[in-house]
Amino acid sequence: MQNHSKLLDIGVIGLGVMGKNLALNIADNHYRVAAFDLDNDKVNGLLAQEQQERLAGQPQRIKGCNNLSEMLSNLTKPRIVVLSVPAGEPVDGVCGALIDAGIEADDIVIDTGNSLWTDTVAREAHYASQFIFFSCAVSGGEMGARFGPSLMPSGDINAWEHIKPIWQAIAAKVDATTGLPIERQEPGNPVTEGEPCTTYIGPAGAGHYVKMVHNGIEYADMQLICEAYQLLSDTCGMSAIEVSAVFSRWNQGSLNSYLMEISAEVLAQVDPLTDKPLVEMILDKAGQKGTGLWTAVSSLQIGTPAPTIAEAVYARAMSTQKTQRQQLSQCLAGPSKAALTGSERTTFIEQLENALYCAKIACYAQGFQLMAMMATERGWQLDFAEIAKIWRAGCIIRAKFLQSITEAYQAAQTQGMELSNLLMAESFSTALSTKQLDWRSAVAQAVLSGVPVPCIGSALAYYDSYRCDTLPANLLQGQRDFFGAHSFERVDTPAGEKYHLNWSHKPRTLVKL
Repeated sequence: MQNHSKLLDIGVIGLGVMGKNLALNIADNHYRVAAFDLDNDKVNGLLAQEQQERLAGQPQRIKGCNNLSEMLSNLTKPRIVVLSVPAGEPVDGVCGALIDAGIEADDIVIDTGNSLWTDTVAREAHYASQFIFFSCAVSGGEMGARFGPSLMPSGDINAWEHIKPIWQAIAAKVDATTGLPIERQEPGNPVTEGEPCTTYIGPAGAGHYVKMVHNGIEYADMQLICEAYQLLSDTCGMSAIEVSAVFSRWNQGSLNSYLMEISAEVLAQVDPLTDKPLVEMILDKAGQKGTGLWTAVSSLQIGTPAPTIAEAVYARAMSTQKTQRQQLSQCLAGPSKAALTGSERTTFIEQLENALYCAKIACYAQGFQLMAMMATERGWQLDFAEIAKIWRAGCIIRAKFLQSITEAYQAAQTQGMELSNLLMAESFSTALSTKQLDWRSAVAQAVLSGVPVPCIGSALAYYDSYRCDTLPANLLQGQRDFFGAHSFERVDTPAGEKYHLNWSHKPRTLVKL
């Protein structure tokens, strides 16, 4: 008979960067962990690090396991098993191995990888009779996993009740009043105060969908900052270290964010080999892992405009066309590049700061609108105030700005209103209305200087499109009816009534369909 007092609280399978750090984070928060990896060196490495970091007098809280059967036998029931393996086939491979090892119907298996949300929905149904397949998207990278990530769990609500205490303990924390992160990166001394950056998102797939949109916003946010960097470099003739100083100053205000902070650090870094700015020695070809692409595709499939996110994906694709860009740069004409100086330069930097803030609002509006549309289609009850709250710390897009988004959704909830688009929130519509002329000036200067700003520019077009009471889609519908008899609605008849003009007839006659 087993001695239940010696059973462990949770298992972690896959001890790569994320899995290892999640295991250490869980152990820091006084939960006992069973750890397994096919590579025994990774198991031993985790145990050695835990021993090194463990405070004097503390008992060992991580046990290495030789196989999955041993892991399962060491876990209290219902067993909670975390998978930290690459998305795709490896997830199903481990699930199959757990079935062979004797996992039971009430046990909970949590996929923490970047799985496509539709795969998560399919897996929950596929494994329903063998165990509870749960999912939790994790954001924050290596340091987030170790000292507090943003966690987006979804799936069986009863399973969540078992997982919730551990997740709230290991998640990043924020000050409830300011919304700013409470950070302490000390092994054995986790942050226990503040609000945890985790909340139950919804049914299977909801968490991974929200994380996917998070990553799409991340793509756009990064590109927006990069466009500001190029504008300051090309239009103002500023060096990397000068741009770093501007970014550091912006980071003290409304643009305060993790991405702005690290961008300033990257720009200030000197290359150890050449003593030049490191950024100038990095090849301008950007990679991607697909989540931004998934977000752009989802927006197209569901018919929700997310042009800034899509343009961020295209910008990475354009960066890979290095050879063609080098060739075409020699034969395509552009404007002369006389750098702004004096008061003109000072004014432009101020305009660009406001433009970046406005574009950021538009970008987040696109992401939240996309989540809202998918929630309607899937019947998910997404709490956008809570989603904004759990992104305030622990994740890549953590920013002061998210406190304003949280407050906007909370205000709408208090008033019994549905905030279908962030642009409708008074705080944001006022900010955009106040700063939009600077936004336009920055984009105009970029165009006149020949500096590409696909994200800042598309965000402005998104804003202007929603500002337009009438768009030229009336002409577009006329074109479609002319060549394809696709019909159209009229402004002077009830919505839904369709009409067609017999364009080939003489005289042309109008038909109500």
